[in-house]
Amino acid sequence: MKYIITGRNMDVTDELRAYAEKRFSKLESYFNDDTEIHVTLSKTRGDERVEVTIPMKGTTIRAEEASSDMYQTIDLLQDVVERQLRRNRKKLIDRKQNTPSFSSIFLEEEDQDLDEEPIRIVRSKRFEMKPMDPTEACFQMEMSGHNFYVFYNAETDQVSVVYKRNDGNYGLIEPEV
Repeated sequence: MKYIITGRNMDVTDELRAYAEKRFSKLESYFNDDTEIHVTLSKTRGDERVEVTIPMKGTTIRAEEASSDMYQTIDLLQDVVERQLRRNRKKLIDRKQNTPSFSSIFLEEEDQDLDEEPIRIVRSKRFEMKPMDPTEACFQMEMSGHNFYVFYNAETDQVSVVYKRNDGNYGLIEPEV
């Protein structure tokens, strides 16, 4: 695997870099050698946060954890990513575009009973979309009391999503086809 380790609001020491590579090297049995793993280490308001992103064709594996100790956070996150891979193994492999990213050992591994809960859609909504700009969509989201809002973007003529970020700001998701 190729490791891309960056720091946000902090310098990544050689010790921390080596520890992260050592812990996430346990994931190498799941992926091919050319798969990239992006690890972002950051410090915010007393918390030490680690974010891992593994981009693959058609999907992205992502996890984030925070605690008071960076090394403990890395340990937690490695377990979370490994659990995600094992729990969603069959779904990831069924998506044919993902298979080049995974190692043959992971692809051939026997299914294990991991108390997999089926995905259940418990509610469905339909609503009319009028064209609006992202600023108006943020206003509509605030008025509805939700933390995201799906809208027809008048600027791009596409369906987009605005969402409330943990830092209190807003994010915009635009499709890329």
